[in-house]
Amino acid sequence: RWIPEAARLLRPGGWLVFLTNSILTYLCVPDYEKDGPATDRMRRPYFDVHRVEWPDNTDGEVEFHLNHGDWVRVLVSSGFEILDLVEVRVPPDATTTYEWMDAAWASRWPCEEAWVARKR
Repeated sequence: RWIPEAARLLRPGGWLVFLTNSILTYLCVPDYEKDGPATDRMRRPYFDVHRVEWPDNTDGEVEFHLNHGDWVRVLVSSGFEILDLVEVRVPPDATTTYEWMDAAWASRWPCEEAWVARKR
């Protein structure tokens, strides 16, 4: 819902830049943080992503994830031209406080994605 709203608020030529967890991160993290960080195994289907409520979430938080094709369709249909997709790769010696992601994983696969778009 927020992409069309951003398009409504931006003037032609306005930029939309946002960061999100990569689709690979979502596919590879376990359901429970206590089960450790992301692995090299996919745990959920690629085409059935969207609304996510994690089983160990006690705060009532809801996440929304889209695969790349869905991101492209939403951005283009909302009047954006996609300028770039930066798949974040961290250096192997990086550190983190997140239990669900470690630097070894994030140096092999993108942990986050930065999308850059401009309103037509």
